[in-house]
Amino acid sequence: MRSERVFLEDDAATATLGARLAGELKPGDLLLLSGNLGAGKTALARAIIRTLTGIPNLDVPSPSFALVQPYEARGTPILHADLYRIRDPGEIEELGLFERADAIVLIEWAERVPGLRNSASIAVALSVPADGQARIAEITR
Repeated sequence: MRSERVFLEDDAATATLGARLAGELKPGDLLLLSGNLGAGKTALARAIIRTLTGIPNLDVPSPSFALVQPYEARGTPILHADLYRIRDPGEIEELGLFERADAIVLIEWAERVPGLRNSASIAVALSVPADGQARIAEITR
């Protein structure tokens, strides 16, 4: 495993990182996003999904209430999930995230199911420094 730390000074930097990560993803990959509320998980997922689909203004809402939002990028399914409301790690099976081996799966609040880390292609831990002016992304591949 290798790690990388990226300073994200604004939304544009987050979008740039999302585009870069999207370029690394392939069918069957699992990308985990973790961090506190407001750390930028959905913003980063949105940038990744918009890049993968090639639709820069695609509406990519947080899947907090739906739990899973499906998309498609050039024939590849993309599943964007939010585990914030998951109470038991076993509940993830009911979401159907791993039923398609060709899907790219992005999971927010991945820390709610610790065992996922073993299957991840990329894990991104986002944090906001005390000054609240930027974000830091710790990327592990």
